[in-house]
Amino acid sequence: MNILSISERLRERDGLYYYAGAVFYAIAGYVAGLAGLFADSVLVNIGATLLLAHAMTIAAYLIHECGHNLIFKRIGDNTTLGRFLTWLCGAAYGTYEDIRYKHFRHHVDNDDVVWFDYEKFFADHPNVLALCKFLEWFYIPAHDLIMHIIMIFTSFIIPQRRDQRRRNVMVIVIRGGIFLALLIYSPKVAILYAVAYMLMMTVLRFMDSVQHDYPYSLTLFEFDKPERKGNFEWEQEHTFSNPQSLGLEVANWLTLNFGFHNAHHADMTVPWYRLPARHRELFGDDPATVIPLSAQLKIFHKQRVRRIVGNHEGPEPSGKEFLLAAQRAEVYGGNAASFLTSF
Repeated sequence: MNILSISERLRERDGLYYYAGAVFYAIAGYVAGLAGLFADSVLVNIGATLLLAHAMTIAAYLIHECGHNLIFKRIGDNTTLGRFLTWLCGAAYGTYEDIRYKHFRHHVDNDDVVWFDYEKFFADHPNVLALCKFLEWFYIPAHDLIMHIIMIFTSFIIPQRRDQRRRNVMVIVIRGGIFLALLIYSPKVAILYAVAYMLMMTVLRFMDSVQHDYPYSLTLFEFDKPERKGNFEWEQEHTFSNPQSLGLEVANWLTLNFGFHNAHHADMTVPWYRLPARHRELFGDDPATVIPLSAQLKIFHKQRVRRIVGNHEGPEPSGKEFLLAAQRAEVYGGNAASFLTSF
């Protein structure tokens, strides 16, 4: 497939520059970052770990773009790329289709639609909760690791996905075998890869943590009409934007503009490189409409243990109240939220 044929398959011609650049960065950064983990230099190892983590992060956000069919005209082309990218960011144990389905339920239902009731899980396993709190105090994403362990063994844990066991086992054998070989051949490389992976999880949950203020709903495998389905005003009121910067637009490329979340929920057909413009159409450049990075960092630091459980206790605030409280860094924020975990 040549450049011309790829360009013709894209939804927008401008996408050739933005999407080709992002995909190239994700793949090249993954390869270069992984190679750099083998170097003898500590500085090279640190740089390679950060590069690998960010390459996987960009791959994850590209999966989000594929899920919304924003890259190519044909759903099949988006699916092919999305499936490939799940291998880069460790989300291939389940299926790309499950990731896409759960995320669309999030948009359509105006809810955090899940299967796994982690509040009940922690209530039933207090020792696991205690360990999780201990590790999270040291900024180790223990809660996310639980979610990703479930993802690894998804067909053995989630009854509705038992038919995926053959594929699930194949991915476990391939990825697990490679990681085991790394662990035997070079424990340092295996450990640094794990660090890079946890950094990716941290970035994803950092961005997701304050973008909505509603609790999760255990309705992933249910099909009753949701209460808030189609309520656009409610959706916008309880959706919040958390860009890295309003002034330095290129800073938001670090997460493919995922922080312009109100714009994304207002129009799911807008590709990542047009989200800032869509945000300005909706809100202008008014900083009062976003949660500033300084407040995001304070929330992430101050509530890193408290937000694990019970982060939606008390009466549901209005969206405006939550936004003002978040701007003052007075909310807990959500935890372990990621479109990569499809349950």
